[in-house]
Amino acid sequence: MAQSDAIVFETASNFIKQSYLTRCYIATANGKQTLSIPVLHGKEKGKQSLKDVQIDYRNNWQQTHLRSIQTAYRSSPFYEFYEDDLLPLFQKRYKYLIDFNLTAHEIIMECLQLDIPSSNTTVFELTPTLLKDRRFLIDAKKDCPANFDAYYQIFDDKNGFLKNLSILDLLSMEGPNAISFLEAIDLSTLK
Repeated sequence: MAQSDAIVFETASNFIKQSYLTRCYIATANGKQTLSIPVLHGKEKGKQSLKDVQIDYRNNWQQTHLRSIQTAYRSSPFYEFYEDDLLPLFQKRYKYLIDFNLTAHEIIMECLQLDIPSSNTTVFELTPTLLKDRRFLIDAKKDCPANFDAYYQIFDDKNGFLKNLSILDLLSMEGPNAISFLEAIDLSTLK
């Protein structure tokens, strides 16, 4: 996204289970940890529209996620600079997953000091003709094919460099320099 002139979010598609729509990974002393947002599944079996997916608050996942993030990154060089910006994600109850995700995107863009216009789709296109289609990157079961430079991580000495972590990891470790890493990603491997 840091190398784009504009961003278009696919919001007219069906919900994709086990994707980055509901999860991210952080670095902990024990390695890579998944943070997953629980969702309510539609009453009818089959596909559910992304815009209709509601967040499940039966368990206090927000408190659990916040504690995990604080434990993982509190001693990192830059976490304290971004913590207050991130707190609304763990204090407000968003009804719909899409609203949480779009708010998270806005917060991260502010933290990165990026001002890239974004919009949402209103109709699903199987093969977009006017846009670079990067929807395949949402699959959490596959490693991101983009090549990027390693950076120091808080538990580097114990785990080595962990790939495909949340942007929170890069922000917490590199702060304002995070944008340099994002702009240097080799996108030629993305098809």
